Amino acid sequence: MRIGELGRRTGVNAHQLRYYEAQGLLEADRGANGYREYDEHAVLRVKQIRHLLGAGLSSEDIAYLLPCAAGEAPELPGCPELLAAMRSRLRRLDDQMDRLAQSRDALADYIDAAERMGGESYPPFDDAGLEPAPA
Repeated sequence: MRIGELGRRTGVNAHQLRYYEAQGLLEADRGANGYREYDEHAVLRVKQIRHLLGAGLSSEDIAYLLPCAAGEAPELPGCPELLAAMRSRLRRLDDQMDRLAQSRDALADYIDAAERMGGESYPPFDDAGLEPAPA
């Protein structure tokens, strides 16, 4: 099947499919006309990629895990190497979430403080031309 049909069957646009191929996640043969040709397994592979991306895995992580994937969900064997890779990604996600939570709390504090101060706009604007007033 060509890239357009693969896209229709998986709901993934051609640009993303070409990206997956460039990342080594998806393989295509080339027809005599130069067009990409995918086999039936490509549909399952794209669905697996989408599920793993949805889990927050990078394309590098997925390239490592994908050869072991089975089924659409996909199922992954509990071998130590795969578990270590997934745990590493989970720790990175947890760290990102902690940093985001700290940023969110700091921003909320700034908003609360600004609302308590109330009143004037900053910088003070000249009413006539909405230009900052000279200091």
